[in-house]
Amino acid sequence: MPKTKKRSNRPRGLSRIDQPSTRTFGWFVRVGYHERRDGSYGPRHTKFFGDVSHGGKAKSLKAAEKFLRDIAKGKPAAKPKAKAKKKK
Repeated sequence: MPKTKKRSNRPRGLSRIDQPSTRTFGWFVRVGYHERRDGSYGPRHTKFFGDVSHGGKAKSLKAAEKFLRDIAKGKPAAKPKAKAKKKK
């Protein structure tokens, strides 16, 4: 009897990125797919939660899951703050 892959209990739209060649480690969220003008589909909300910037693998996962819950509740995604320009 062929073995079947165990289904993950992670929410839909949450993916793990482990790419040593580019030193990219973290969770990537893509949710709210919509139809584009050209007829293809793309995610309305995308966000990357890096392990280093969130203090580890578990904390970045929790932040990504919180983002998913907030989007599901209808809260708007927080826009990144603009960086202040340096004075010369």
